Amino acid sequence: MKSRVSKHRTNRVITQSKQSYSVLFVMTLFALCLILSNCQSDEEIKRQRYITEGILVYKNNCANCHQSKGEGLAALYPPIAGSDYLSNKKSVICLIRYGQQGPIVVNGKPYNRPMPAQPQLSDLEVAELVTYIYNEWGNETKLTGVKEVTPVLEKCRK
Repeated sequence: MKSRVSKHRTNRVITQSKQSYSVLFVMTLFALCLILSNCQSDEEIKRQRYITEGILVYKNNCANCHQSKGEGLAALYPPIAGSDYLSNKKSVICLIRYGQQGPIVVNGKPYNRPMPAQPQLSDLEVAELVTYIYNEWGNETKLTGVKEVTPVLEKCRK
């Protein structure tokens, strides 16, 4: 009888240990999933930083004409938000640095106001601005980095 009770207790202890380990494993797995889902990748942190800086560049250099929400200004300055012009990112990059003279058609509407060049903007600032514009109004969720912008600027400068 004594050995039967002892065996029963041993089995109960083993079962409780297994349950404890199972609970511990599930809790650890849950915590790990929670940590991984809340952590942002380095690339995402960099993209967010570019967007934040791009907002400042936009407010200081673009918002007077294109307005704070990118809607443009009547028939004077074209919209950026919802603009078909955003379909050619290389042209947008060149336009930011070197400006625009002469007529332009955006979303089927003609505009003929000069856009001043922004030669004071560094390649990094252009990349930040492009990242902001395309993430805000161009249906993108990615970074446009300096490594992408610099060769485009070199090419359109010539």
